[in-house]
Amino acid sequence: MSKRAVLEVIALGVDDAIAARGGGADRLELVTDMAADGLTPPRETFARIRAAVDIPLRVMLRLADGFAAGSPAEADALVDVARGLRTEGAEEFVLGFLDADGTPDLVTVERLVAELDGCRWTFHRAIDRAGDRDALRKQLADLPGLDTYLTAGSPSGVDEGMPTLLAEAAASARGEAGYEQQILVGGGLRLDHLPTLRAAGVDAFHIGGAARPAGWGEPVSEEAVREWREALDM
Repeated sequence: MSKRAVLEVIALGVDDAIAARGGGADRLELVTDMAADGLTPPRETFARIRAAVDIPLRVMLRLADGFAAGSPAEADALVDVARGLRTEGAEEFVLGFLDADGTPDLVTVERLVAELDGCRWTFHRAIDRAGDRDALRKQLADLPGLDTYLTAGSPSGVDEGMPTLLAEAAASARGEAGYEQQILVGGGLRLDHLPTLRAAGVDAFHIGGAARPAGWGEPVSEEAVREWREALDM
């Protein structure tokens, strides 16, 4: 396939970033605390990684486990964090919040998007917990900067979500409203999923644990990332 697929790797620190870049990652998602499925890293971590590598960095905006923004005070804190990261030089972000009924928390999302002031951002796997994925996409479609959905197609991961991913890839290929953004597949993604997804036109992939064969207690393996890069480039 002529178009180079995007490979995004989760990075917790500078060592991860350097190894991922060396293995062929195109972009990093910066987080901390994977026990909570990834929270916002300190500004200092962003600054150190930005100084260490020259590839795009998307920074998580999420202060607590789960996909609810919380109280108005917690939403205020998120906005403050986003402002601080922008001051530090961050230009790309990852975010996504739902209300209790599984619809997008537009109040919080729109506040953050206003603070990002046109920066590119990913709506993350909150979409996999949404009550109506199609409705969510249509509600968010016109928000400035939204260019990507990180999704496994299911809360359980790519194995169960594959039919949804293929259907959404087809909708994107048809140019349907709400499906203009890039589909970034991640969440239980394995190398053996790639042929089916690539054949469907999916061209962006996200790995975390797969880049760390020794587990989350160890840094990213450059060799593991390179294996993914080579598989995508075949």
